Amino acid sequence: MKALVTGASSGIGREFARQLSEQGYELILTARRVDRLEQLKKELKTPCVVIPADLSKKSDCFQLYEQTKDSGVDILINCAGFGVFGPFLETDLHRELEMNDVNIRALHILTKLFCRDFVARGSGRILNVSSSAAFQPGPLLSSYYASKAYVLRLTEALAEELRRSGSPVTVSAFCPGPVDTEFNDVAGVKFSMKGLSAEQAAAYALKGMFAGKTVIVPGALMKTALFFERFLPEKLIVRAAYRIQRRKEGPSAR
Repeated sequence: MKALVTGASSGIGREFARQLSEQGYELILTARRVDRLEQLKKELKTPCVVIPADLSKKSDCFQLYEQTKDSGVDILINCAGFGVFGPFLETDLHRELEMNDVNIRALHILTKLFCRDFVARGSGRILNVSSSAAFQPGPLLSSYYASKAYVLRLTEALAEELRRSGSPVTVSAFCPGPVDTEFNDVAGVKFSMKGLSAEQAAAYALKGMFAGKTVIVPGALMKTALFFERFLPEKLIVRAAYRIQRRKEGPSAR
């Protein structure tokens, strides 16, 4: 049994690696920060291969697939991603494009290529890390919210195609609320509510993935909020979202 985890150098990605290793999975880990991956490799109980990659580069995405396609990957976890905080007209365009390359393009490439292989083989699981942000617009984190909506909708559509074709391959979208990771520092935000630990988030996501769930939302509070959100006018939701985002503003965003 083998799993490929992107964005494995920190946060939820690192916890995916740790927990899958505890379950007996061999691992292929990728991220830009090789030193962190090598340190993580020393902690794991199962064989692990480290492949440095910058998934904001299309060439690195295809190279990663070529390096791993014949290695017997059973699970693909697309966890690499980050956010950019601030008014849309003021945020750095190049940074946003880099974010979209990681959050959307890299995930799209790896999902398509590995899913084709999994279907041909007749087994495999894909877990795409989205966010509760995927369910609504997010002023001041507009591009990030939009990127996670892409991940969710792509996953849902692919899951239905697989179901209708009778394929045993599963694809899942993990949509957590706030999680205590380095995301906050990279995006320059702070959350007003306490988030899940990366360990809790990873455990919940893996449980849902192995159960074959298409959309995985942890926490009763988040599930309740998303349920009642369906009955609210879109204008009210986006205005409330703006006020919530303002409270997230951290020192690096000021």
